[in-house]
Amino acid sequence: MSSQPAVPLVLQVNGLRRNVTVEPDMPLLWVLREELGLTGAKYGCGIARCGACTVLVNGVARRSCVTPVDSVATKAKPMHVTTIEGLKGKDGGLHPVQEAWLAENVPQCGYCQAGQVLAAVALLCANPKPEKEDVDLAMAGNPAAAEPTRASERRSPRW
Repeated sequence: MSSQPAVPLVLQVNGLRRNVTVEPDMPLLWVLREELGLTGAKYGCGIARCGACTVLVNGVARRSCVTPVDSVATKAKPMHVTTIEGLKGKDGGLHPVQEAWLAENVPQCGYCQAGQVLAAVALLCANPKPEKEDVDLAMAGNPAAAEPTRASERRSPRW
């Protein structure tokens, strides 16, 4: 447990301003899950290797299990955190990556799926036409995505 006292922090999560009072070095994962009730990001390894805890911070994939909450919550302007619960398409429905995920039958057990989807979204935001090597690199931190189907390699027209 932290030796730092709890402090009030402001977060911007899934488009909403959220106030929390927590230790500033508490991992973002635990704030999302325990304080805000957003359980899509999962605890897997606790050392940023498995990707089950992946969220987007200002559009970039980050491992929330090793991201101190105060690094995304600032008094002046909090960073934008997007969890799987807040991922939406332009029409407010499923994001195109989520639609492609379902169409390509990517889902496996589902535990780390949220992290896989968000890693794919971050990749496509940064590089809308990735090469195979780009996909391999972006998804390497989400091992289950590289397992038997390799469906994430197929270029779905839905992306």
